[in-house]
Amino acid sequence: MGEWHPESPARLQAIEDQLILARLDGLLERREAPLAEIPAIMRNHTAGAIALVRENTPAAEGELYPLDGDTLLCAHSYHAALRAAGAALAATDAVIAGSIANAFCAIRPPGHHARPSEPMGFCLFNNVAIGARHAMDSHGLARVAIIDFDVHHGNGTAESFRDDPRVLMASFFQHPLYPYTEPEPRTATCVNIPVPAGSRGDVVRTLVTEHWLPALHAFKPEMIFISAGFDAHREDDIGGMGLVEDDYAWITTQIMAVAKLYAKGRIVSCLEGGYNLSALGRSVVAHVKALAELS
Repeated sequence: MGEWHPESPARLQAIEDQLILARLDGLLERREAPLAEIPAIMRNHTAGAIALVRENTPAAEGELYPLDGDTLLCAHSYHAALRAAGAALAATDAVIAGSIANAFCAIRPPGHHARPSEPMGFCLFNNVAIGARHAMDSHGLARVAIIDFDVHHGNGTAESFRDDPRVLMASFFQHPLYPYTEPEPRTATCVNIPVPAGSRGDVVRTLVTEHWLPALHAFKPEMIFISAGFDAHREDDIGGMGLVEDDYAWITTQIMAVAKLYAKGRIVSCLEGGYNLSALGRSVVAHVKALAELS
């Protein structure tokens, strides 16, 4: 999206570098993401939303097309968005089939701001929402949970499942902050909790313990998806929260325990935000080590 833009290819390289530094690269099973089929994307997005990306993707290398002030398309954007969604779909298939225990999708562009009707906020297609709908509509799961620990409210995901009793969404998000949505009433399937700038790990661990976990135990999800944004890290200037790597590991461990109780351990985690490259890489290592039960 341009050399100035924080959502850059360097993010995935930073993750790769830290996985190597942590000596995890040889312990992980790696799979190349396929391109998503359009019918799978249309389970969550309108034809118009898909056309906005496909038809405005520039033909020439180096050109950019702004969908909004934060979200630009380059010549490879549509292809990249299909592959990001394809990763969530393939990971869902593999985890449900039992060929892998769980999966972390190191993908971009991110997805949780993408509304059913339009891209926004760096996001083109909502990868986690597409994966969750695939789990329910193609694999017959009756209850799916989505956990979002990005610093921003996952407004696109919340909108996608607002009236769907099959999906529990639980998140925290800094408020006020982009996308400036007003907090929703908490219900049995909506546990999205605003927190003020400066909130650190103790605040997040308390809300997870007092709000997320009771809701998850009551809901008994058959699979869990994670919108894994790491921009609530204290070193990430795009937000103003104060989490550290140990907090991401702890949150992941709590989610793992719930998944083992009700979901046969089935988790698919998809990268969302995280724009301080060092903090992003270190946080993903903590998250992946927890998923792999190496920490």
